[in-house]
Amino acid sequence: MQNSITELLSTLLREALGKAGLPVPDDVLWEMPREESHGDYATNVALALARPARKAPREIAEAIRKNFPVSPMVSTLEVAGPGFLNVSLAADWCAGALEEILAAGARYGTTMSAPRRRVLLEFVSANPTGPLVIVNARAAAVGDALARILRSQGMAVECQFYVNDAGNQFEALARSVDVRLRQVLGETAELPENAYPGEYLVDLVKEWLATDAAAMRALATRPEGERVELLGRKAVDSMVAGQRQVLESYGTRFESWTHEQGHVRDAGLPERAIAALTAAGHTYEQDGALWFRSTAFGDDKDRVLRKSDGELTYFGVDVGFHHFVKFGQSDLVVDLIGPDHHGYVSRIKAAMKALGHPPESFDVLVVQLVTLLRDGEPVRMSKRRGEFVLMEELLEEVGRDAARFTFLTRRHDSPLDFDLAVATRQSADNPVFYVQYAHARVSSLFRTAAEQKLAIPSWDQVDFRPLRLAEEQRLIKRLLQYPSLVAGAAQAREPHRVAYYLTELAGLYHPYYKAHRVITDDRALTLARLGLAAAVGQVVRNGLDLLGVSAPESM
Repeated sequence: MQNSITELLSTLLREALGKAGLPVPDDVLWEMPREESHGDYATNVALALARPARKAPREIAEAIRKNFPVSPMVSTLEVAGPGFLNVSLAADWCAGALEEILAAGARYGTTMSAPRRRVLLEFVSANPTGPLVIVNARAAAVGDALARILRSQGMAVECQFYVNDAGNQFEALARSVDVRLRQVLGETAELPENAYPGEYLVDLVKEWLATDAAAMRALATRPEGERVELLGRKAVDSMVAGQRQVLESYGTRFESWTHEQGHVRDAGLPERAIAALTAAGHTYEQDGALWFRSTAFGDDKDRVLRKSDGELTYFGVDVGFHHFVKFGQSDLVVDLIGPDHHGYVSRIKAAMKALGHPPESFDVLVVQLVTLLRDGEPVRMSKRRGEFVLMEELLEEVGRDAARFTFLTRRHDSPLDFDLAVATRQSADNPVFYVQYAHARVSSLFRTAAEQKLAIPSWDQVDFRPLRLAEEQRLIKRLLQYPSLVAGAAQAREPHRVAYYLTELAGLYHPYYKAHRVITDDRALTLARLGLAAAVGQVVRNGLDLLGVSAPESM
């Protein structure tokens, strides 16, 4: 639809305010009441206007009702409580609006009218010290769904994976691989402290030897410093290649893979950013270290950019990365991080503000941890101990659709229990099956119609006014809420809203499907109900596509 229902209602309401000689606000807030007796949409605009209009809210609400234009869209407008306005949509208008949904098809819920913004969205960005694990799978589901939702609203989104191939973790990986290579070659070598003890590094070294044993044996004879560095770089390349492969099988692709060493450190970006902060008077030296005065920009304490030994902190590097790489090519930067980095948010936001980037152009979303239940017991995960659940193992067990949808059934900032039994069950308590089955049921209706050689005209030739049942009206009204729902999910950067919506829509459709025959002896009613089913199927398909989940035609 060209305009959402709330936009149409707001236009009518502003006209009523103008006729009544009352102030006309730029924005009107509408909500959907939980109780049907309160109408389909409600607004508290009369209460908000009480002070500027110098009138009682109830008096303002009555004036709006009296001057509200006659519209085929609205059946009733009532004043409730201290001045709330409750609107009920007209049944015939709702039925007729189905034609717009069906005409829009895959475009329903998308918009290109919003100002085009360049968005850089960074997510997953797992350290290249091991394979991707289940918490990375959640971040990938959230990030990729958010990218799809933002693109549906006309934004140009670039998904970015940041490879942390420098610093202490890289050193630990490099030395761990060095020891594993020498062990496999028969040497007696002990893993150093803070090493990565997982057996996956042994497998990696054996794979290299199987591919080119001569080259690996020659590499093992090089001087220690040179050997460790080369092995570290080789390990990073292998790990990143594996991560990319798993993410692509998950339906998640990144437009850019940015390496900390090559794209940030070697380019001197941290030093340039620190120089800019210093030139602006936002740094000071203390105990031989260089500090950023982040408390001046809302942080709880100042932060070190460069340590007393001259080494850059992770924060110092990240300031250069954000300032030059991220903001150098986007209007909005969104980072998805893990809960262990929660305290990092305030300092990086402070640095970006100090470098002149508006606060509204930078957002950081914290993706909480996942507890995987196996036989009722949580599975421990740790790259350092080598006890973790691989993302690829999860995909093998439950599949891409179930994994992605399950991760999106909760807000990204809420911890999630992932029940493997539920995710593989073909029943109503499996959320992805429940939603996909609604689409499959719609598809089965049209297969039945084809078998019965039922001629279905183009939807603009169908009269939808026979859809008078309360269940039918509820379904239509829910379908009409979809564009606003997607726009709200994009604005709030909350992709779980789409999963919630689809679950609720399926919850309306399944009982209706069971209770009422669609293909009947009444041709007019049959065509109208088939159109309603087609609209449900289209919206479910559109919503699942935003989540990166398939819409099967049979199950």
